[in-house]
Amino acid sequence: MEKRIFNEQKGLWYELQGDYYIPCLALPNEEQFEIGVWGQRHLRYIKQHHKVRYTNLLTNGKLNGYLADIDKQAEDMFFRIIEQMAEREDVTERLKAENQMEWVTRMNNIRSRATETVNNDLIYN
Repeated sequence: MEKRIFNEQKGLWYELQGDYYIPCLALPNEEQFEIGVWGQRHLRYIKQHHKVRYTNLLTNGKLNGYLADIDKQAEDMFFRIIEQMAEREDVTERLKAENQMEWVTRMNNIRSRATETVNNDLIYN
């Protein structure tokens, strides 16, 4: 038996694996982007809860670009929310100079709320 055969009707190469011929398939090439923490969280979410969307993005070669876009949007939203909340709650550099522990406490609270907002609006949606 030949190791590889070509099926002209389907236009596919098949490779012998044990007793069966398996189609030789490859994913399309896609541009690689660095994916941050937000993109990784969204990837884990769609793998577990939206398997069809994940499979479609993966097989179309668009998964990496999609995750990079989600990551960028989430990061921009996160920093924008922090900036707006800090301004609204008067958490300034002056407070940081006068009372560092109070500043850290309030900024951690703001970051926590911003993280929750981004997770609810973008990542786990």
